[in-house]
Amino acid sequence: MILFELFKTFFTIGLISFGGGYAMIPVIELEVTQHDWMTIQEFTDIIAIAGMSPGPIATNSAIFVGYRTAGFSGALVSAFGMILPSLIIILIISTFFNRANKHRTVQSAFYGLRPIIVGLIIYAAIKFAVSNELLGTLSFHSISLLGIFGTALLALIKFSVHPALVIIAAGAIGMVFY
Repeated sequence: MILFELFKTFFTIGLISFGGGYAMIPVIELEVTQHDWMTIQEFTDIIAIAGMSPGPIATNSAIFVGYRTAGFSGALVSAFGMILPSLIIILIISTFFNRANKHRTVQSAFYGLRPIIVGLIIYAAIKFAVSNELLGTLSFHSISLLGIFGTALLALIKFSVHPALVIIAAGAIGMVFY
């Protein structure tokens, strides 16, 4: 029964979520916590690992959640559930896209979707910041986490440091100070 529930959940997420992996994170988090498969903190840790692993973050997180919930079989059905809707939809869209993408209405629709994708990513970031005590409380712990955040953001934006190096450095800092 749990395998079917994992498949159904991740199939639904894959079907209704648009905008890529990071935009899907709030939906995945909601489902994972509502099913009591893990806490927000555990999910946040999984997102960190999924983000530095090769491949799409949404699929990686589905695999991690599935594995933690039902072992290897859970990982397989979660991954399959997550990618199946995209596979079906992309096959259908690719059939028509070359003809339709020049149409003004289609271009306008894509233009209108861009800000909501950014909004979903910012929403996920704020939820993670609150659940990890970066926002909402003022303590040495929260200030030090904001310092790591600011330094990481600076390294990424100003100095174009590779994200994997920033993640490794932040993990090393966490191991030393926490």
